[in-house]
Amino acid sequence: MSLEDLRKKIDETDTRLVRLIAERIRTVEKIGKEKMKQGKQIEDIAREQRVLENVKTVAREEKISQAGIESIYKEIMSVAKSAEGTVVAFQGETGAYSEEAAFQFFGHSIHPKPCENLDDVFKAVEQGGAQFSIVPVENSLEGSINRAYDLLLDSELRVCGEINLRVVHCLIVRPETRRESIKKVYSHPQALGQCQAFLKHMNYEIIPTYDTAGSVKMLKEKGITDGAAIASARAAEIYRMQIIAREIEDNPNNFTRFFIIAKEDSPATGNDKTSIVFAVKHQPGALYQFLKELASRNINLTKIESRPTRQKPWEYNFYLDFEGHREDKGIRETMAELEKSAIFLKVLGSYPRAK
Repeated sequence: MSLEDLRKKIDETDTRLVRLIAERIRTVEKIGKEKMKQGKQIEDIAREQRVLENVKTVAREEKISQAGIESIYKEIMSVAKSAEGTVVAFQGETGAYSEEAAFQFFGHSIHPKPCENLDDVFKAVEQGGAQFSIVPVENSLEGSINRAYDLLLDSELRVCGEINLRVVHCLIVRPETRRESIKKVYSHPQALGQCQAFLKHMNYEIIPTYDTAGSVKMLKEKGITDGAAIASARAAEIYRMQIIAREIEDNPNNFTRFFIIAKEDSPATGNDKTSIVFAVKHQPGALYQFLKELASRNINLTKIESRPTRQKPWEYNFYLDFEGHREDKGIRETMAELEKSAIFLKVLGSYPRAK
């Protein structure tokens, strides 16, 4: 077969592929309409995970890249979401790390919805302005984002997914700014805290702002030539700014964990986590007895943290993550026992574990 014949075969294959993708998208749209009639949530993250596992199995059988096929199918599913108008709310300006995490989780065809603060991110889903929101809950260097956990406690929304994003910070300035002219550095307090070692060697005035990407936008719009912002390389690209230093975070193991929030959590996949918040009596051994119930059933804890109740001084709620889904038989039985010893217990959601 000649080179021209082979190229013609590729063209024909590409045409069939596009038509099959179009057929798939139309089927997805029909499923979405049927779910709307039944009052069901459009998105099914657990179902998407199963689809990805299925196509990776086929890729393995065909001896082609599983990671490559997974990436392709994430974009195909993302295009279908775009046709359905899937909106994902996040805190910050365009180019924020939260938006980047949303793209990595859902694909690039979603409609991102910037919000000024985390309260507005939750309200976007509660009031129907978005199907999902994505919120940072924990950083590997700086710890938990307390406001996010407080909002989870008060809201009826559920955690339906999680993603871990590698955070790479850059020092960003206007194109005409020279490094020696920098006097001020702007960024979100979390980002500033993650770059302390870099900043302490510089004679900069540190100015906290509400957002990393928003700091870059501010430099551009206000014409600040004696300042810099700490944000992502993507933010610099979006606002056409100059990067003068990359990877300025204190530790390369700088990851932020994000929760995906919706009105419902995810069905069981067999590889899940559950997040709960609870309180126990203020007496010796109460917390031990609660945790003992989990240990006796061989349930693996992945996180525990206390937060003030905001009702009485020196009394705390405990946020706990463990492996398993709330609908698993063993987890259901455990939760029933835990409720007996807790003052209160709330399930924040069950969701597929992040890779």
